[in-house]
Amino acid sequence: MAKSFKERLHKGYAQVMEMDGTPLVDEKSQYQHIRIFDTVANGRVMTLDDIVQITSRDESAYAEMLTHLPMFEHGKVERVMIVGGGDLSIADEALKHARVKEVVLVDIDGRVVELCKKHFKSINAKAFKDKRLTVEIADAFEYLGRPESKARFDLIIADRPDPVGPGKALFGETFYDRVKRALKPGGFATFQTGVPFYQPWEITEALKELSQFFPQSGLYLTVVPTYIGGFMALSWAGKGARLGTAQGLKRARAAFKRSKIKTDYYNADIHAAAFALPEWIKRLEP
Repeated sequence: MAKSFKERLHKGYAQVMEMDGTPLVDEKSQYQHIRIFDTVANGRVMTLDDIVQITSRDESAYAEMLTHLPMFEHGKVERVMIVGGGDLSIADEALKHARVKEVVLVDIDGRVVELCKKHFKSINAKAFKDKRLTVEIADAFEYLGRPESKARFDLIIADRPDPVGPGKALFGETFYDRVKRALKPGGFATFQTGVPFYQPWEITEALKELSQFFPQSGLYLTVVPTYIGGFMALSWAGKGARLGTAQGLKRARAAFKRSKIKTDYYNADIHAAAFALPEWIKRLEP
């Protein structure tokens, strides 16, 4: 009988994936339990503390939307910081932009980076070879507070886990204050904000806190099948600029066409549609 993996992230609900072969990785790092395995339906999967972080089949719906949407609207992103993101799927997307001069990925768990370099080559091999990439094995919260981080980045992407374990420090007011400090004027930050069908409070809390530190902030949506619950909420904050304006959408459409970047999920129509929220999600906004 084939082995299976069961994720119980939400109370009263679980998803089960049938494994294809024996697990490739099953070990505990200094910070968390790391598993990597192939599945029948969802490709290669990594879980941390038994919570799905990435699958090779649907990672594009997450990584592309956190990355390309703000980058094409901004139009002049040169320096990007990624909070977490040890699988390098987001770094890979950011490095597709020719204008980018530097991508700094800061992940607290070096073992995750090592294992993903070995087992997710189809996603990150190009990124690891790109001289514009710097991988810092460090606490991203601490890194954001360093003097050299002040007003350094055009875009900060928080590929943070759920607010448990080492990921707790990447939520809350102090974290958002540090993100603001590290952004250049006119810059953007994007954040994973949970699946509103099962985690509605994450939207309300995140938008309340973001509004205390940023003059502009809001929400847009993507759909990642293995992040169970339908829509996934991605929140954004601007330091003097907004996402989703008519001018921004027009600029993004033209920039995407010029870029010739190949995507699996993102396109200009999806970009515009991501800001259309169902009424029940609108009601979660503070």
